Order: sequence, then C-alpha cells, then structure tokens
Amino acid sequence: MAKLSNAELLDHFKDMTLLELSGFLKEFEETFDVTAAAPAAVVAAGPAAAAEAVEEQSEFDVVIEAAGDKKIQVIKVVRELVSGLGLKEAKELVESAPKAVLEAVAKDAAESAKEKLEAAGAKVTVK
Repeated sequence: MAKLSNAELLDHFKDMTLLELSGFLKEFEETFDVTAAAPAAVVAAGPAAAAEAVEEQSEFDVVIEAAGDKKIQVIKVVRELVSGLGLKEAKELVESAPKAVLEAVAKDAAESAKEKLEAAGAKVTVK
C-alpha cells in the first residue's frame, strides 16, 4: 500500500460527502480510541469573577415542589398569583409539580408568593 501525503489525504476528503466523512470519523475514533472533540480550555478565575460571585441575586423563581393535601386551595392561590391563568391551566400546573409558578421575579414578590402557597398547603422553594 502506498503512503499518501497530507495533501493527497485532504484532496480525498474533499471528494467525500458529509455522511461519508462522518462515518470515517466514527471509525477513526473507534480504531484509535480517541475523540475528535476539542479539549476544553481551563480558565483560572480572576478577581473580577470573584466580585461577580459576591453580587446578590436579583431575580428569583418560585417553584411548587408538591401540592400537598389541600390541592384546591393551592390552585386558587396559583390563579391569584399568575394573572390570566384559567382553572384548567392552574390545575395542570399544580399537578405537574415540581414546576415554576413565577419566574424572574423580585425577592419580595418571590417570598410573598412562597408564604401564600405554603399557607395554602403547598411545598415551595425559591431559587
């Protein structure tokens, strides 16, 4: 078998379809036990990254983990919290827990919603 130069190999690859190249790549990876994925670059965290981590979170998600025994009460509170939500949608939201009820709200609004839902019997987390 004649040894091919890099230029000859590239010319041959140019003539192949994407499907053929994909198959070749899989065989190459299996044969030589390698991967064609680019190595992930590791970046050291500098002082700017540390300052960002200290910054307080400004938006919160209110997530119903479980409806509890008083599902009807929880559905009523969900309808009160989420404007424009019908009875069917509120029921589906509560029954598909864990599910976000409110997303990207202020801390005060998230805590208030959590208190209302917990008072109705739901298990709630604020993320």
